[in-house]
Amino acid sequence: MSSDSQGHGLAPPRRIVIMGVSGCGKSTLGRALGERLGVAYIDGDDHHPQASIDKMARGEPLTDADRHGWLDTLAHLIGDRRRADQSLLLGCSALKRAYRAQLGQHDSDLMFLFLNGCYELILARMQQRAHFFSPDMLRSQFDALEAPHEHDAIVVDIDRPLDQVVATCVAALRRETG
Repeated sequence: MSSDSQGHGLAPPRRIVIMGVSGCGKSTLGRALGERLGVAYIDGDDHHPQASIDKMARGEPLTDADRHGWLDTLAHLIGDRRRADQSLLLGCSALKRAYRAQLGQHDSDLMFLFLNGCYELILARMQQRAHFFSPDMLRSQFDALEAPHEHDAIVVDIDRPLDQVVATCVAALRRETG
């Protein structure tokens, strides 16, 4: 599943985490990018335990301890795809360096695609969607964010229309993966 009929896939197969604060567009971009590249997209939010979803819905930020098991589940998922030599796009906030290290524990070639945007833009987008994550918690996400440096991730600004952001991501991934 590393490429679609139009040859837009990733070669060699790669596992890529689409990361950023809640509301930055990980799911929307992940689905569009997956379709364009012919690569499976998995939303990391679908793997949160119910207790964490309930906590976030109440407006309570998750702790590192809350996230540990969830990140471990996602790391195993990434490792499974690596062992199967399959590409994967995975949406996950991956806000801290330690979280990104945990995600990469089974895949030394794991790539990160950081969706970068300002607080005001992302808040406006969050207020237009239905999601278990409360927009009131966005500030805690920005406070926790340890933004990756350009040598640690592909950094993409999200202040443009989706089709332009997707095109930017495709071009950057092609440069990175050959």
